[in-house]
Amino acid sequence: MTPRLLRTAVATALALGALGLTQPARAASQDGVHTVRVPDGDPRERSLAPRTTEPFSLIGLTWDDPEATLDGTAQVRTRSRESGVWSEWHPLETDARTPEAGPDRDRPGVRGSTQPLWTGPSDGFQVRVSGARLPTGLRVELVDPEAGSDAVHTTVVEPDAAAGPLLAGRPAMTSRSAWGADESLVKDPPTYTGNTKAIFVHHTAGTNAYACSQSASIVRGVFLYHVKSNGWNDIGYHFLVDKCGTVFEGRAGGVDKPVLGAHTYGFNTATSSISVLGNYSTAAANAAVRQSVAKVAAWKLGLYGINPAGTVVLTSGADNGKYKLGQKVTFHRISGHRDGYPTECPGQNLYNDLPRIRTLATSAGTLAEATSGLPGAWNEDEDEGVPTR
Repeated sequence: MTPRLLRTAVATALALGALGLTQPARAASQDGVHTVRVPDGDPRERSLAPRTTEPFSLIGLTWDDPEATLDGTAQVRTRSRESGVWSEWHPLETDARTPEAGPDRDRPGVRGSTQPLWTGPSDGFQVRVSGARLPTGLRVELVDPEAGSDAVHTTVVEPDAAAGPLLAGRPAMTSRSAWGADESLVKDPPTYTGNTKAIFVHHTAGTNAYACSQSASIVRGVFLYHVKSNGWNDIGYHFLVDKCGTVFEGRAGGVDKPVLGAHTYGFNTATSSISVLGNYSTAAANAAVRQSVAKVAAWKLGLYGINPAGTVVLTSGADNGKYKLGQKVTFHRISGHRDGYPTECPGQNLYNDLPRIRTLATSAGTLAEATSGLPGAWNEDEDEGVPTR
């Protein structure tokens, strides 16, 4: 290193130190995901001081053992790239679990994790973690969904004429190519189960303060986190819905096929999933969200002639903290994540909306009349308004 470069490096380090920041030590990068190791030490409490990083918009925490859970709390604060202002401390939801069966469980490099948090464009973070006994190999995952996204389009796949036995038409949805899925990252073909017997509704947690023009980036960030940080083969959810009601195609394999997902530990087999972007423990879902969730559920279940207002008995595929392996459980055909796993997901507000969503989904059987201007399911709560895109 030349004397000039050395002086520059020293000056930079001193300036960062004066601001209470550190440079991204032991950071590793792979096409849109940067990782920073949290040094092992105190088994009950770990932290990283504020530091400057590569650009990111989504953050999470992972660890070595996919079977281990973080029995405690994890919090992060981040620095905005636009304003330079540090956020408040935000909790990371610790209820993510590796699927109980299938290739997402057996792949090499699968890791345990928190749910990711959407931060918007950021360039610095601080983290603190505490618990009864923290898992080893803690790592901060910094996801930049804009890396390599030059070819992203903005078109949507319009519904076709195909409909299930209950006549619910397929809703328009943004395809994987439209939101920018990097298909080269999906190494294994999809796994299929016998049919789809129920739908589990989730939320992604994180923030509700996103513009719907950012939704494709959020979906792309979740995809990168699930594949590169968790080590799964693909995004775990089958469908995602933003607060404007836009539907996104999730896991590959065919939206009309019974693809094995990675969404509800113990009950991934023969079920599908819809995850709403945002935190519905703190915010209320609007009519656009309810309508889109209901439409997707009605169409998906209708492919099998299933009444979305009914119930079904499913067998637990794991001891998941709520049910024992092999236990038979009765679920609504449209259930919340918390019905199958010990979690707050999909947030109390969205969970409270599930009865209304089931009613809407049942009414979707008369979609032809509803879309012809006759009284129907999709005029619910017109006075609530829909967020602007």
